[in-house]
Amino acid sequence: MFEKLKLTEERYNEINEKLSDINVINDNNLYKQLMQEYKNLTPVVEKYREYLAAEKAYNEAKEILDSPGMEKDFKEIAQLEYEENKIKMENFTEELKILLLPKDLNDDKNVIIEIRGGAGGDESTLFAYSLFRMYSMYAESKNWKIEVLNANETEVGGFKEISFLVKGEGAYSRLKYESGVHRVQRVPETESQGRIHTSTVTVAVLVEADDVELEILPTDLKIDVFRASGAGGQHVNKTESAVRITHIPTGVIVECQDERSQHKNKEKAMKILRSRLYEALQQEQSDKIASERKMQVGTGDRSERIRTYNFPQGRLTDHRIGLTLYRLEDMMNGNLDELFDSLATADQAAKLAMQEGN
Repeated sequence: MFEKLKLTEERYNEINEKLSDINVINDNNLYKQLMQEYKNLTPVVEKYREYLAAEKAYNEAKEILDSPGMEKDFKEIAQLEYEENKIKMENFTEELKILLLPKDLNDDKNVIIEIRGGAGGDESTLFAYSLFRMYSMYAESKNWKIEVLNANETEVGGFKEISFLVKGEGAYSRLKYESGVHRVQRVPETESQGRIHTSTVTVAVLVEADDVELEILPTDLKIDVFRASGAGGQHVNKTESAVRITHIPTGVIVECQDERSQHKNKEKAMKILRSRLYEALQQEQSDKIASERKMQVGTGDRSERIRTYNFPQGRLTDHRIGLTLYRLEDMMNGNLDELFDSLATADQAAKLAMQEGN
């Protein structure tokens, strides 16, 4: 590990020099690429340097303790230094192990989130709206931007389905654990008897795929246009602006009817299609990995029940990591960092265990 850290520091210093080279500064692509690498290496190198400083202090204290004829007071100070830096070195070693875990290349990318009402009729669509609001408020707290790509509203104010883009640094790293079935237990407003109903909503988190990552041939697409349908009244479009795109080789179908313009709907539908195909490609690759090496926080499978939101008890439970928090209302208002930190920590622990087991 320490040999790897030494090489990492050498690479860091090399990039640092290159970033002040006028030829690199003038080459925008190369400069951006090196800046990204420099940014990724910075926390590792800074922690490694902290380790080296603690190691130096530890060795100096050990030298004093091993020296014969040293005054008692001097030895007591050296003993404290020795013990303090020994603990620091152990802590820094654990932190460095985590920092050296292979980075998810998608972590800094934007994401497309698709929320669909499941079992539970109207109550399910209302909870789909609640989840959209929760993620929107979380995104706002991070200064990320939200762009609705497609929404199918219901007359009761819910969503049968909604797809939206979250733009911002690290969006995928925080939201990637949200794929799966979300279960809600609450008393619907329409329920006169005050009985608790259980409903489900499915969430899918897709990486926004770049054009360069995935080539889609025009001949592989079947594009249909139709009139948008909605909850009635002003939502119904009189022109054929809605777009349905079928990717013939895979059978993936995407619809978009959110915009009044056919061109804009096609653009948004292509964005969703590209991300779904990219996810399928990634899933195919991860399926090749042996099952015991899969991320233990969750497979990301959309059919996996990952979380329960119990409103009468004010409780949120994430079943993958056995975490229960009793501040549901606060979390529904977008205060999700404690939950996301716990999921990221469990993921790191699982990956460390796999690495040490190999």
